[in-house]
This record gives sequence, structure tokens and C-alpha cells, in this order.
Amino acid sequence: MDTQNPSAPLRTQSAPAADPTRPRRHGGGIIHENTRHTTRFVVIGNHLVQHKELSLLAIGLGCHIQSLPSGAGADIKSLTARFPEGPTRIAAALRELETYGYLRRELVRTPTGRIVTRTVSCNQPTHRREAADTGCSDQPVRQPRPAVERTPQPRPPCATGTRKALPAVPQPSSKAPSLLRTAADLLTGLRRHDSRLLLSAAETAHLAPGVATWLERDVRSTAVRQALTADLPDEPLRRPAALLAHRLTDRLPPPAPFRAPTTAPPLRHPIRNCDGCDRGFRAPETEDRCRDCRTPAATHP
Repeated sequence: MDTQNPSAPLRTQSAPAADPTRPRRHGGGIIHENTRHTTRFVVIGNHLVQHKELSLLAIGLGCHIQSLPSGAGADIKSLTARFPEGPTRIAAALRELETYGYLRRELVRTPTGRIVTRTVSCNQPTHRREAADTGCSDQPVRQPRPAVERTPQPRPPCATGTRKALPAVPQPSSKAPSLLRTAADLLTGLRRHDSRLLLSAAETAHLAPGVATWLERDVRSTAVRQALTADLPDEPLRRPAALLAHRLTDRLPPPAPFRAPTTAPPLRHPIRNCDGCDRGFRAPETEDRCRDCRTPAATHP
């Protein structure tokens, strides 16, 4: 009765606690096989690639933008040409990155007067100082601006439903209906080149005299259309009619050079034979004799 079974466990043993840093034995979870990069790599923070609020498209787009060299195109048109996603989804992802401080887009004017979009990529958005010290926050927090004391100014009465008037446009010297109709047709067709240039009837009537002025100065319709639609900013146009009015005034070419009317060449009568002396002479068909034969004989010595 006192014989013991050596194969039996002395006491019940509990399973060791699982180490969260070790891979699971049943094959689940991810295992990294990492090779150290020495060239062509970029460092991206986990606060972006593991962001809890950003969509997967926004995270991927943010990583792609941070990997681009300075000066590379990062606008909606360039990104749409690079990826299969359409402009609507890419624009939404860019707005997400802007909301959380990973992207900033600014409109700047070049020395030539052209307005371009400058994209600023931020690999470390602004955090509160305490959050940056502890590393506990993934979401950017805007720093409060210092308060500036301002003298209150009386506000003008607000007119409900009124809109800011469009800038004035050049006026043609001729008010011919056909010229204004051609100008209105040109403005109506701009939306085929850029859907953002959809104008109302009132805006078209306001801009038509400006286009007519260009046409009146011997500028072809294709050249007018190119001047109005070239180099438009990539951002949504808040007031496309105001932009067109500015271009019609700012880029107005000088009047066409004066061309003197060409005079008709002198009339040359056909050569015919004189009935009196049979000599050839030029004269209208009503004359059948040359000048000498038409002169009375008394005038000759």
C-alpha cells in the first residue's frame, strides 16, 4: 500500500503565463522578418501608421507623401495619376491628413504672378507638451494663439441673402448681338474643359462683355479659352466667376495694330486697235480711236 507510482505527478502544475512578446504556437498573429535598410528608406512614426482615427487610405497616402522628395507633386491631380483611387477618395484622404496635422496646403503666388498650391508634409504633428513628453497622444492638438486686444469696431448692418458683387470686366466698343452671343457661348463651353467653371446665367451675362472685348481685339476664341482655363489652382474654386473676371481684366491684350485700308489698283483698260491709224492703245470700249486721231486736224501744225 505504500508503493508509489513514479510516473504520476506529485501535484497539479499550472500552465506558465503566456509571454505577450513571443509569437503564438498555433500560428496566429504576425511574425516579422526584418532586414535593416541602408539605402532608399524613410522613417515614419507609429503615431501615423497605427493611427486609430485615420482611414487606411489616409494612412497609406500619408506614408507615400512622407516618402516623396522635396518638390515632387502631391496635389490631387498628381496623386490620381499615380494611384487607382479616384480624385474624390484622394481628396477625402488629404482632408483627413490635414485634420490631424500631417498635411498642410497653402496657396502661394510665384514671382510671375501664378497661384500654385504648396503642400507641407509634417512627419510629427504638433502635440501638447505634456503629451509629447509621455507619448500618450496620437491626435494633434492646436496650440492656442496669444490673445490680442482689439478695439471693437461697429459692424455694418447685415443684409441677408446678398452676395459680393463680381469685379468689373472690360467693355467692348461694339454691342453687336452676334458678338455678345459668341462670347456667351464661349463662357458656357468652359465647363466642358473644367467642371468647376459652371456659370449661372447672371454670371455669364456679366462676363460676356469682357470676352467680347478680347474677340474685338482680334483674339481667337481658342486663345481666349486658353487664357481663362490655363494654370487653374487644384483647390476647389469658391467663386469661379470672380476668377474669370479677374483674368479677363488682368490679362487683357492690347488692341490690334492699325491696318490702313488697301486701295484698289488703278483701272487698266484693255488694248485695242485705233480705227483711224490702226495703232494699239488702251481705252474703254466706248472709244474707237486713239488720242491723236481724236484730236482735230486743225490743232496739228
